Amino acid sequence: MQYNCTIENLDCANCANKIERAISAADGYDNVSLSFATKKLRFATDRPNAVAEVQAICDSIEDGVIITDDNAQSGHTHEHEHGKSERRDKILLAVSAVLGVAALIVHLTLHNDTAFWITLALAAPATLLSGYKTLIRGVKSAFKLRFDESTLMTIAIIAAFALGEFTEGAMVSVLFAIGEMIEDMAVDSSRRDIEKLSQIRPDSATVLKNGQEKTVAAAEVAVGSVILVKPHERIPLDGIVRDSQSTVDNAALTGESIPVTVSDGSEVLSGGMNGDRLLKIETTKAFGESTATRIMRLVEDAAAQKGSREKLISRFASVYTPIVIVIAVLLAVIPPLLGLGSWHQWIYRGLAVLVAACPCAIVISVPLAYYAGIGSASRHGVLIKGGKYLEALAKADAFAFDKTGTLTTGTLTVDKTYAVKGYTEAQILQLAAACEQYSSHPIAAAIKANAGSIPKVSSHAEIAGCGIKAIYGDKEICCGNERLLNTPIPESMKTANVFVTLDGKLIGAITVSDAPRPEAKSVLQQLRQLGVRSTVMLTGDSKANAERVAKQLEVTDYNAELMPQDKLTAIGELKQTHRSVCFVGDGINDAPVLRASDCGIAMGLGSEAAIEAGDMVLSNGNLEHLPAAVKLARRALNTVKSNITFALAVKAAVIILAALGLSAMWMSVLADTGVCVVCVLYTARLLRR
Repeated sequence: MQYNCTIENLDCANCANKIERAISAADGYDNVSLSFATKKLRFATDRPNAVAEVQAICDSIEDGVIITDDNAQSGHTHEHEHGKSERRDKILLAVSAVLGVAALIVHLTLHNDTAFWITLALAAPATLLSGYKTLIRGVKSAFKLRFDESTLMTIAIIAAFALGEFTEGAMVSVLFAIGEMIEDMAVDSSRRDIEKLSQIRPDSATVLKNGQEKTVAAAEVAVGSVILVKPHERIPLDGIVRDSQSTVDNAALTGESIPVTVSDGSEVLSGGMNGDRLLKIETTKAFGESTATRIMRLVEDAAAQKGSREKLISRFASVYTPIVIVIAVLLAVIPPLLGLGSWHQWIYRGLAVLVAACPCAIVISVPLAYYAGIGSASRHGVLIKGGKYLEALAKADAFAFDKTGTLTTGTLTVDKTYAVKGYTEAQILQLAAACEQYSSHPIAAAIKANAGSIPKVSSHAEIAGCGIKAIYGDKEICCGNERLLNTPIPESMKTANVFVTLDGKLIGAITVSDAPRPEAKSVLQQLRQLGVRSTVMLTGDSKANAERVAKQLEVTDYNAELMPQDKLTAIGELKQTHRSVCFVGDGINDAPVLRASDCGIAMGLGSEAAIEAGDMVLSNGNLEHLPAAVKLARRALNTVKSNITFALAVKAAVIILAALGLSAMWMSVLADTGVCVVCVLYTARLLRR
């Protein structure tokens, strides 16, 4: 059974990683993913008391953490209690800050025995009021031999008081508490921004039954029900418009800013914003299968697919803290043993190194950057299913495209008509349409749409593998492929794919093809400008049609007349010569290739198979946002790199300065929490691009 849980009161990203590892290591738990950025925990298990067991694991690592099963109950009570606790902590922090500053002033201005006791009287309550939670957690973690940020801060504060550095201990506690509060505010702000991106689906619907309106939960509305959507409300369920007309803004779904007009018979998607008129809609999908729900599920599930840097940072954090602790201990012990200074001096320096050891800045900001990038992309109709695919998109230097429906519109049109002497192009079209008038083939539809009036013919019959024949007057007319011909195709008609004969003689030909998408050429140019080395078209269509489209769009290469397994081979060859290969397709037959590429990109929300197989979805059904998605993916990865570099550089500098006696403990606190806040705020800008 798959569990989706919300995890409350988890304020430490490093602890989140420990909880995820602990649950993964427990017997019977699979596919465990905990996202600190979204407070979502996911796992699969058949154990009967899974939530209670997971709660026990969390309690063993971090006290106060509350696990709520999203399918079973609401967490409003926990949120209310958490809000009251936050207000109380802010009041206590304000009091402790006043006491701490007072202790610092006394320490700097008075230099007698009385100052010692006054400083202690002010510093002790300042430390307890601001750091009582940290001290309690730190002591518990120490007894469990687990060295996290609470343990490090507890050791530093107690050691500072033991050395007589009362003011230093108080300022470390107060500054750490202030830094944590600002850090929590920054992370919560980012979380709220992320949550706003997925608030595209109303949870209630107004059902019309027997002329009466009734508001019910959208999940309870049956397929085939009639619902009313009032002006400026979001559509709760997919459906068909009945007896009404309005405009619908689908920006939240597709990124398209221009509203579309809908009327009787028009299909509308859940998540769209209704315009100025009342809409009556007959539902076609259940709540759980509607477009908005599927999009929200894709975005939420993205947190479970972690990128390689995200996984690397989790492993790094597990070894980084112990290493720095060893460095701090060696720094505090070895120099005084060698007679290079007093114990007081070197223990203080070791404590300053210890305070700087917490890896939270990296552990918080890296996964947040991935999720911010994914969330921001979803706002523009680009759904990326995880950090690993964001990385693949950012590194992509080759894009392979299906032709029909991806680079082209998928709608066939008549490109050119050829006529031999004695016939006009209009006559050729009309005679071909007369032959094809009972056919539902897309080519037949294109010819009939361009023919105008259709002459009368009789005795329609199919010619196996060739086309259709009919009687026109007293002559036999045939329309079909080149197998109809007894002579070679004239040079002037080499590009044609439909031929018309009269009593066995060629009288004309027609070229039918699907036109390139209006945005396709521009998108390919933009990709090349972004440094993409190869843009390749892979198609099962004829070589002539493929060559024509390839020339029009200026792709770097193309392969035609391919079977699905041939496309797999082509993708495999591209992967051998490129860092990362993306494949863009829209059909069911593209599903295997989408899976085989480093990042499979499905076009639109129509084909279930393509969406399931794809690692990314262009929900508006065209290529317009693809270059922007590449840019955003690269910005997200650059943000990750910048955060890692900045955090490690500052920590390394503080550790070196502390070892040289040029950094106080309170400076280490500022370096730790300050760097974390800067990294989180720098990451949050991805949500606003």
